Amino acid sequence: MARPLMPKATAVWLVENTALTFEQIAGFCSLHPLEVQAIADEEVATGMQGMDPIASGQLTKSEIDRCTTDPSASLKPAAPSIPLSKLKSKGARYTPLSKRQDRPDAIAWLLKNYLELSDGQISKLIGTTKSTINAIRDKSHWNAPNIKPQNPVGLGLCSGADLEKAIAIARARAGTVHAAKTKKNAAEQSPAAKPANPETVPEPASAVSGPEAVEASERKPDPVFE
Repeated sequence: MARPLMPKATAVWLVENTALTFEQIAGFCSLHPLEVQAIADEEVATGMQGMDPIASGQLTKSEIDRCTTDPSASLKPAAPSIPLSKLKSKGARYTPLSKRQDRPDAIAWLLKNYLELSDGQISKLIGTTKSTINAIRDKSHWNAPNIKPQNPVGLGLCSGADLEKAIAIARARAGTVHAAKTKKNAAEQSPAAKPANPETVPEPASAVSGPEAVEASERKPDPVFE
């Protein structure tokens, strides 16, 4: 339930002019029952002018009478006589006049680096039209020779968070994120190939090292006596 305008002033009026319970008034005004009791005891909102919810169109007299006869009932606000304005649907992002000349460079940068982005996503990020995007892609734009790809974040046409979000959504739609994760998991699960260590040939047990080996190599064989 929507909170009434000036809830404390409304509670003051209801306490002074109706026989509603503290719980009913507290529920309608989004206050605590003890706070409503403090208003009745003149401990809170002393000297505050009460606001008539009937005159302001927030309550009807019949609704007050209904809840007065039934202490367990809850007050329901009256239907607004003025129709509520509808929320404007989100369209293309507004781009200041001083930065509109940089939009072709930003579009060219996105088309070059992120092919997975759709024309609609680029249009919302930069605040442009699909016809302009197609003209830059086909190089049929009137200023095509002077277009130089530049990062839209650096140009101030969009934030880095918005760009990363759009790229993540585009890659999720294209399935590239899932494929990358699958390939990464497969690489982690497969055992890493270990480089083959050269086999060491064990030295023979009879091999002698050190000065004794040098001395043995220089020793001449004994002559054979017949």
